[in-house]
Amino acid sequence: MPARLESLYQHSLALLTDLYQLTMAVGYWKSSLAEREAVFQLTFRTAPFGGGFALAAGLADVIGFVERFRYSDDDLAYLATLCGADGQRLFSDGFLKYLERLKLSCEICAIPEGTAVFPHEPLVRVRGPLVQCQLLETPLLTLVNFPTLIATKAARVCWAARGEPVLEFGLRRAQGIDGGITAARAAFIGGCTATSNVLAGKLFDIPVKGTHAHSWVMTFDQEREAFESYADALPNNCIFLVDTYDSVEGVRNAIEVGLALRRQGHEMIGVRLDSGDLTELSVAARRLLDEAGFPQASIVASNDLDEYRISELKQQGAAVNVWGVGTRLTTAFEQPALGGVYKLAAIADEAGKLQPRIKLSSDPIKTSTPGVQQVRRFRAGGHYLADCIFKESLGVDEPPADVQLADGSHIPIPADAEFEDLLQPIFRDGHLLYNPPSLPDIQSHARRELAQLPGDVTRIRDAANYPVGLEVSLQRLKQQLIDEARQ
Repeated sequence: MPARLESLYQHSLALLTDLYQLTMAVGYWKSSLAEREAVFQLTFRTAPFGGGFALAAGLADVIGFVERFRYSDDDLAYLATLCGADGQRLFSDGFLKYLERLKLSCEICAIPEGTAVFPHEPLVRVRGPLVQCQLLETPLLTLVNFPTLIATKAARVCWAARGEPVLEFGLRRAQGIDGGITAARAAFIGGCTATSNVLAGKLFDIPVKGTHAHSWVMTFDQEREAFESYADALPNNCIFLVDTYDSVEGVRNAIEVGLALRRQGHEMIGVRLDSGDLTELSVAARRLLDEAGFPQASIVASNDLDEYRISELKQQGAAVNVWGVGTRLTTAFEQPALGGVYKLAAIADEAGKLQPRIKLSSDPIKTSTPGVQQVRRFRAGGHYLADCIFKESLGVDEPPADVQLADGSHIPIPADAEFEDLLQPIFRDGHLLYNPPSLPDIQSHARRELAQLPGDVTRIRDAANYPVGLEVSLQRLKQQLIDEARQ
């Protein structure tokens, strides 16, 4: 599997963080708390895009980041220049020496990429020295939040396309270089078949697809001449963009050039529509192509598409069979952030025993869940039934069979239901344990995941909530800590 971080960023990324992580780190160090054992968990609070699920993504970059985590001489020299409000240094030489020697020794568990995940479930769990766990907060959030968001958006778009190919076309509108590259990989996890992003294709071995722009047609005096010249240059890649002037006439010109290509032993792949009434134009194009002997030619549509627009076009009877989705996929246009959070769930006392911690809020959705957690997914008959968040100390031989939802209701789990625990060991004592799957395997896993969810959870409008709850003893612990904190 290509290592993106190593390929693109040849220097240390330890400073990919917020300043307050380092100011807390020096505080822990001075307070002799730096090596105290702690547990943090990364979750999100609501499913994105008003939907019923998310697809986990970003673990590959988490692995790359953790494996290469170190403070370089340049990093430390820069930190030595930072000053507080009084003009004095923020970080002493002693603390910088501590960072210079720092090697990650955390245990990290995570839900594999492509897995369907739901609000309040820990996607990543980090256990180890407090200062190390704290320093991982910002990078883990930035490496997980955005790709999870885009993989989810892509899955929704592909659901709307009903199995027809979806091409990711969003690089030119992406939030910078990394936004475009990260989005291309995440969109492939979510089900896209190819990308226009050539660098992403190289890095991740994603198929790359592309046609030509309006500027190509406008370069020539006549549209037909433009198509002929393109066919002469690339006879094995002819998808003609037909809407520069008159779309229907553009299809006719494409057909004439396609017939000439056929006489030369090549076949026109199809035409692309990028404006106008896509339903009316695609139906007209399909009729012309079929009558001219090109029933296999594709009709590609683009132009600010998303899952909602694709669904509308399907309902209207559009004859499109390949979808080029750019801005609204690659930028997560309607919701540009997942809102993932990373919260302390437990910390050791002076005797070394882990004590649960909870973060309270007047908004119940922002109250964290305490303790070292695992997620158990139950299924029967090839379909997922419910997820249970439970204290990992229960162990695999004591499967929780009573899932309590936030409203106090319970979900009975059949005694013969199958289950799996989703958080898998990734690092232990700083050593990588996990063998990351290939990107195509991750995409296949995501497809299987979505196929096993209830249909009303995956629909793009008015999605149902998938049942996720706390095991009863964990719910009691959470309520106990809430009551104690409010006394």
